[in-house]
Amino acid sequence: MLDQTIETMGEVRLKDVGQVYKRGNQHEIILRKCSFDVTPGKLTVLLGPSGCGKSTLIKLIAGYENPTLGAITIDGKLVQGPGSDRTVVFQETALFPWMTLHENIMFGPVEQGANKREVSEKATKLLAKVGLKGFENKYPDQVSGGMQRRAEVARAFINNPKVMILDEPFRGLDHMSRGLMQEYYSALFEETRMTTLFVTSEVDEAIFLADRIIVLSYKPTNVKAIIDVPLPRPRQFHMLTSETYGNLKEHILGLLYEEALKGFAAGAVGTVEMEQIVEAVRR
Repeated sequence: MLDQTIETMGEVRLKDVGQVYKRGNQHEIILRKCSFDVTPGKLTVLLGPSGCGKSTLIKLIAGYENPTLGAITIDGKLVQGPGSDRTVVFQETALFPWMTLHENIMFGPVEQGANKREVSEKATKLLAKVGLKGFENKYPDQVSGGMQRRAEVARAFINNPKVMILDEPFRGLDHMSRGLMQEYYSALFEETRMTTLFVTSEVDEAIFLADRIIVLSYKPTNVKAIIDVPLPRPRQFHMLTSETYGNLKEHILGLLYEEALKGFAAGAVGTVEMEQIVEAVRR
């Protein structure tokens, strides 16, 4: 098991957070009075329509930007910039192309002065846990996109942050690779219980991974609903055919449909996406 206990995990709190950006001579309100908690040792998913401000929330919690209004705290301490208590996995790969997968995973702890031999052992174990045993000495361009994503997750975990933040990390992968990544991540989370905030626009992914789903409204964004997921752990894909899952998905799709209509009326939701949402609700 990785070196992580629930007592050391971070509690994230957002209180009446607002964010306004200036666009030329105009001001755009992205977030308005957005409040929610991320419970220590739980996997919380942020789910919302495209363009609703999910990535903005990630930047604020990571400390890359400061909110216009309100406050964000981790374990009661105000977030005022990036910190070692948070690790972010973005949509785009950040692996160093000149390093092997093993070297990439070791990079952070070694740079911080950790014992190189101990870090190497942890990196090897993590690579095995994400299904990359035997690929340790491969370079990023020698493996598939799905494998690169697994290495990214392993590199994030080895830093042992209080809060793991993932911004649609499996977006762009094919259906099978995405499903495998969900399984690998779920297994890692269930072993470590590392506080996780996971952003997605995919309902199936949200339900499969989450202990709690925070459904966001269309802009100006706030919290539309907070839903506890009653599926037991460990998570297995046969659960997605259960009555509990079906009822939960129908409820969430209804909430998203309401917000997608607002975005469509504002010209922010593409026709294809809108058609997919309508069809999903009809089913």
